[in-house]
Amino acid sequence: MHDDRRLVEDRLSRALTTRVQPALYSASVPFTVEAWRVPDEPIPFAEALADAVFEPFAIGDRWGAPWSTTWFRVRGTVPAEWTGLHVEAVFDLGFQDAWPGNQAEALVYLPDGTPVKGVAPRNKHVPISDATEIEFYVEAAANPDILKHDFQPTPFGDKKTAPPDPMYRLDKAELAVLDEEVWHLGLDLEVLRDLMLELSLDDPRRYEILRALERSLDALDPHAVSATAKAARAELTDVLSRPAHASAHTLSAVGHAHIDSAWLWPLRETVRKASRSFANVTWLATQYPEFVFACSQAQQYDWVKKNQPKIYERIKDAVRSGQWRPVGGMWVESDANLPGGEALARQLVHGKRFFADEFGVDCEEVWLPDSFGYTAAFPQLAKLAGAKWFLTQKLSWNQTNKLPHHTFWWEGIDGSRVFTHFPPVDTYNAEVLGKELSHAVRNYAEKGRGTRSLLPFGFGDGGGGPTRDMVERARRLRNLEGSPKVEIEPPHEFFRKAQEEYPDAPVWSGELYLELHRATYTTQSRTKAGNRRSEHLLREAELWATTAHVRNGFDYPYDELDELWKTVLLHQFHDILPGSSIAWVHQEAEQTYASVAAELEKITAAAQESLGGGVFNTSPRDRAEVVDVDGEPVFVTAPANGVGSTVDCRQRVTVEGLVVDNGLVRVEFDENGLMTSVVTDGREVLAGPGNLLQLHPDFPNYWDAWDIDAHYKRKHVDLVEATSVEFEQQGPLRGAVKVVREFGRSRVTQVITVRAGSKRVDVETEIDWHESEKILKAAFPLDVHADRSAAEIQFGHVFRPTHTNTSWDAARFEVYAHRWVHVAEPGFGVAVINDSTYGHDISRSGRATVVRLSLVRAPHIPDPHADQGPHRFTYSLLPGADVVDAVAEGYALNLPLRVLPGESASGQLLTVDNSAVAIESVKLADDRSGDVIVRLYESLGGRAAFTMTPGFPTTAAHVCDLLENPVDETSLEAIPLRPFQVLTLRLSR
Repeated sequence: MHDDRRLVEDRLSRALTTRVQPALYSASVPFTVEAWRVPDEPIPFAEALADAVFEPFAIGDRWGAPWSTTWFRVRGTVPAEWTGLHVEAVFDLGFQDAWPGNQAEALVYLPDGTPVKGVAPRNKHVPISDATEIEFYVEAAANPDILKHDFQPTPFGDKKTAPPDPMYRLDKAELAVLDEEVWHLGLDLEVLRDLMLELSLDDPRRYEILRALERSLDALDPHAVSATAKAARAELTDVLSRPAHASAHTLSAVGHAHIDSAWLWPLRETVRKASRSFANVTWLATQYPEFVFACSQAQQYDWVKKNQPKIYERIKDAVRSGQWRPVGGMWVESDANLPGGEALARQLVHGKRFFADEFGVDCEEVWLPDSFGYTAAFPQLAKLAGAKWFLTQKLSWNQTNKLPHHTFWWEGIDGSRVFTHFPPVDTYNAEVLGKELSHAVRNYAEKGRGTRSLLPFGFGDGGGGPTRDMVERARRLRNLEGSPKVEIEPPHEFFRKAQEEYPDAPVWSGELYLELHRATYTTQSRTKAGNRRSEHLLREAELWATTAHVRNGFDYPYDELDELWKTVLLHQFHDILPGSSIAWVHQEAEQTYASVAAELEKITAAAQESLGGGVFNTSPRDRAEVVDVDGEPVFVTAPANGVGSTVDCRQRVTVEGLVVDNGLVRVEFDENGLMTSVVTDGREVLAGPGNLLQLHPDFPNYWDAWDIDAHYKRKHVDLVEATSVEFEQQGPLRGAVKVVREFGRSRVTQVITVRAGSKRVDVETEIDWHESEKILKAAFPLDVHADRSAAEIQFGHVFRPTHTNTSWDAARFEVYAHRWVHVAEPGFGVAVINDSTYGHDISRSGRATVVRLSLVRAPHIPDPHADQGPHRFTYSLLPGADVVDAVAEGYALNLPLRVLPGESASGQLLTVDNSAVAIESVKLADDRSGDVIVRLYESLGGRAAFTMTPGFPTTAAHVCDLLENPVDETSLEAIPLRPFQVLTLRLSR
């Protein structure tokens, strides 16, 4: 029996590949082809027709230098004898046997500019009208396969370095007759073969299918496939009609086309990828009434709306019919660790508002299948935005530990819970294959409790999305014995049914940490610095524009701020902000962040100038500190979210030898500029040299830009020797030591500063970085016995163990934090603060706790020159700090005071009377009513009550959701907050 089975399998495989599939098209005639090569960047259809000079082009000719566009004009005549047959156009641009979304693709137009359908490696056909004379314009994109050489460095990720030679050869452009009986036979055979191979060897159903396949092959004449296909299908009718078992697992299948908004291609190419895939999907919806497609990322819809309005109208039609479901409710599928709290809120606000305004749809789920781990702040933000459910898939990539659930309640830091699903099929690009369905059933962790899971199917990233073959397979597998049931339905129906059958699902509390891609907290540090700075500049612009509007009628820049927010949100996409895109993407990102900064500086300056002079403090804590005014240190004070003035400071900084002392903190350096002692309140802080730069080899096993693997720790070099050490300033308000270190081909210049009135020791750092496959860390061994560390995340902080007792603990050998990390023992703590660094590792060494910041890396893939060149950032040591101090100084470092000359405009727009409460944003309401929106949170992890005092008359105050919709009217006195609760207030004037 075993040998017989293998013989049938081999026979079937050969019949499919050498007979059935080649007979898919029973007749064909070639198009006449002409081509025009676009000289530079892509241009719209109308411009292409106006400018194009088409020249004859033959099948087999080469086309497509990297990142170029070629327009093909194809013309053909449908033979009269084909009348009544299924005729379609077929194109092969020279597709390679590789991932469909990472190579050539095209969009096909009618002569009037109407987009018809996309063309991709697994989606080559294009429907034609009933006309006899056919003319198409094919916009072909020569996108290179960046990962073609098995993760070797490549010059193709940058137009300036990509080789100029054409990469593709036009292999096919023809009109052809689809033999539908042969096509359906191939699908029947594939579905049954795949099912048979997944059934156990002792399952009788396996052999029923085997014999049916054998009979079908007997009925098929390999020399007359078309003539015998119907008879061969007839032999399969019985086994295809047997219903599934009543207890069979149900897979809720939904069409999907995960399109990275940038990754191995630039943003401009994603604009076209979205149009091509969306054209495919809207066509497929007209062919299959049961088909449903789920699509996230409002940004991509907006691109299509602006660039392809005809496709956008088709999308709107499909939404109205229920076949297209906008999901996710976010502007992009952002990274879910690195964006700040307000930015994540705005992702949801801008996304949900777009879908509501454009389609009348309220997205009820957060849809983030591919992001690299998920902040524990997300459940609360999702609920505040009106979402009920959360979907991810990426945690199936964990290196060490397997998440114990596929359906569960995810609990955030504030106690909010959101019903969460993690598809056991372990992909968001399924093809509805038997091996995928079988894996989903075997892998499903909720057996005996739940009976259903989600199956997102379709080729992503420009691969064309779902195909007709996938929908046909789903039809056959809807109710088939031996297989799980496949039911095409929208995600909200899946979630509703899953929650109804499993309301008491287990709870996962805290962050969903991805045990992979840990280097994305550090790679492309200039991109990360641009994001951090943009987030804080947006905060400043909104606060001061609001203050100026309320006080003197300043013209609030609604439209400008809206566009700037959307630009920043776009660049938080989960392959841009993490640093895992090609060079082109990050070069553009740096330019964009510079432009964003310039625009926001203009808005802030105009608002502040309208208010008059003074010291402007955007942070939520009162400040008293030294700042530079015209190059001279000056001591100033300013209230939270308000304007203050310069004052005298009685404290002084003294410098004696290699010791800097301001009465609050005493820092001693050695001859190489290392901190050898930091004392505050009579307590030594360091357990070894502080601010010790350490250089590690950094050669991960696979994903260069994404990963840092644990073996990197086994070897490092301490960068002890200094090129020069000199005191730059020696009081009375500031003492600063400048240290220069040179190593390899790189140079680090650090100015370590102690200021009057502050325990904070700032390390302003400039790096000219030219290393290869290395990571640079800054170490602070602290004389603190801490079994856990606290790290700031969005709207709060999380605790993580400093030990490696379990495999889960050990897997967190690299973690992210936002503005600060904090370690403490009873009665004493230390914070390490930063203005743009996210990656950290915190561990125990004897009785000490070592905090290290990951400063810069040098991976080669996908950008061979990632992180090369200059970097500027600051990190700080804050000894004797509790979490209140860490929160305050984290804001202070990231929101420098601004000093403007002129008559003082002292005062605050509003105040709160509890230091646990942090105001995160102040802005005018998006509906342009003039109401003031205030978003705040409890920052310490405890209960708090506060009273808010506006500096302007108010007629009403309401608690709102994230989208600024009033929920309840409230008093501004004694407002209670739960631990880490986020609260949005709407103040009517």
